[in-house]
Amino acid sequence: MGDFKLSRRRFIKKMAPLPAEALAKAGVLTSVTSPPVKPWLTGAKVGVNVHIEHLPAAFQYTERFDAQNEFTLQGGLDPYQGPWTKAEAAHLLRRTTFGLKKAHLDQMLALGTAEAAVDAVLNVPTMLPTPPINNYNNLGAVPPYADPNVPSGQTWVNAPYDVDAEGYRIESWRGWWLNRMIEGDANIQEKMTLFWHNHFATKSEAIFHGRTVYNHNIMLRANALGNFKAFVKTVTLDPLMLYFLNGYLNNVASPDENYSRELQELFTVGKESANTYSEDDVVVAARILTGWTLNPQTLETVFLPQLHDAGFKVFSSFYNNTIIQGSSNGDAELDALLNMIFQKEEVSLFMCREIYRFFVYYKIDADVEANVIVPLAQIFRDNNYEIAPMMRALLLSEHFFDAVNKGCQIKTPLDLTAGVLRNYNLSLPSPTLYDQYFIRLSINFFCGALQMLPGDPPNVAGWPAYRQSPNFYRVWISSDTIRNRNILTDVMSFAGVDVGTEKLIINHIAFAAQFSNPSDPNILIDETLALLFPMPVSLLKKTFLKSILLSGQFSDHYWTDAWNAYINNPNDPMAFQTVWFRLASMHKYIMNLAEYQLI
Repeated sequence: MGDFKLSRRRFIKKMAPLPAEALAKAGVLTSVTSPPVKPWLTGAKVGVNVHIEHLPAAFQYTERFDAQNEFTLQGGLDPYQGPWTKAEAAHLLRRTTFGLKKAHLDQMLALGTAEAAVDAVLNVPTMLPTPPINNYNNLGAVPPYADPNVPSGQTWVNAPYDVDAEGYRIESWRGWWLNRMIEGDANIQEKMTLFWHNHFATKSEAIFHGRTVYNHNIMLRANALGNFKAFVKTVTLDPLMLYFLNGYLNNVASPDENYSRELQELFTVGKESANTYSEDDVVVAARILTGWTLNPQTLETVFLPQLHDAGFKVFSSFYNNTIIQGSSNGDAELDALLNMIFQKEEVSLFMCREIYRFFVYYKIDADVEANVIVPLAQIFRDNNYEIAPMMRALLLSEHFFDAVNKGCQIKTPLDLTAGVLRNYNLSLPSPTLYDQYFIRLSINFFCGALQMLPGDPPNVAGWPAYRQSPNFYRVWISSDTIRNRNILTDVMSFAGVDVGTEKLIINHIAFAAQFSNPSDPNILIDETLALLFPMPVSLLKKTFLKSILLSGQFSDHYWTDAWNAYINNPNDPMAFQTVWFRLASMHKYIMNLAEYQLI
């Protein structure tokens, strides 16, 4: 992606002056230092306001105070009744989609209330999306390749198995899902699908069959806001899950406890309570699940009574010594098992903690447990384990909109990569079908280098960012991954990525033009940061951003004149280059700041 021969240090120095250099030009005393770009690496604090009286008055950033600066501190599960401003609307969208678009922000603001906005976000499409297609035929490759069963541009999801095609089909699916994250509307569907993909974690590489991987994803999105108990049953019998956790090998002669363990430990009950299921419960549950296997020809789920353990199943005191009568009816025994599990309040508590860590914050202290998790779990149970009412209560709560819960998550690699494109209103170029396949493939494997390849969590427990104490989200950031994150945004700011005959690059001028008054540097900076950052930033940082737009000069008219000169004569290459370079430098600097890595 771009020219990597140019070192990052030379690249930054070439594209934008260092903060200290720019401030020195403005007459700032040498004792003033630039804010750290990576505060989590240096130990510095994010967003500390700095008083800089010694800056020339004309150069000072004009701070604007409005309703956006109002915030809520502390709150429970009561519905949010505070002001509905850009800050609240942006927070809702950052947590429920993969990056904030101005058009979506305006859409949420126009709804007028948090209640209307949350209802809109939870209103997901019910129709199946258009399936992935054969965009991988490449007759120009060495050797050339063409799927013998699927013409270019046609869907492969119902095509017969082909060992040579399946790898291409899986990557076509992975790119299809990435593009849905990028192009998704202002609703929770794709984020919720990712949550369940992490919760019911499987790996696409486990079974070399594109249709099975695609159908598993369709199953996740179809049940994402439905009934959790029915969802668990569907997952239990899903072909990819049966294969991934060896359920298809589980039979009366050779029981396999893999799935029965994860069903309780990772999917429903959890092990966060001192009083929990026993090892014997794992063994007995595995006996109930015997007989469910896969048709080797179609890879569809089947039940074979001759492989099922028809004996009585007796559970521990945790499950009130429940006895499930043996039979040859595997479906009835599975229902009985789930009925028993879902009688435990631990299921609702465990799942609400999982949801909370994904959508709010990883730390669940005694106050959050008592005032958010416990009442949320009660709502979950009272609604017969329907997911949507529980999600509505959480997203509409005072607690969700607390100031302390804004900007407290580090972006996942998918939030970053898809988010850059969504922030700047970009779509992936597709001059040819294979170009479409290749750019999606490239971005997905870049996400893999950042430790989050969609479709392939590291193991059955999902990505460690949502479970690995004490680091949680901080596992996304290392000296290696932060470098790669900044390379991505640097390349997108200046060099771009060639996609066949087209180029994927930020259109800086079009991005600025969408704001209310792009000729005013103060308003432009305010509205840009409100879109790209989840929290206010220091006056020092804003002042430096303004210095980029003013090209080191002291008066606002240096930017206003440059912008108006371009607007009045957009075909003038000098006017274009002046505005484009200043905006590109500012956007690159913004995306290198720590705040851009947060949601």
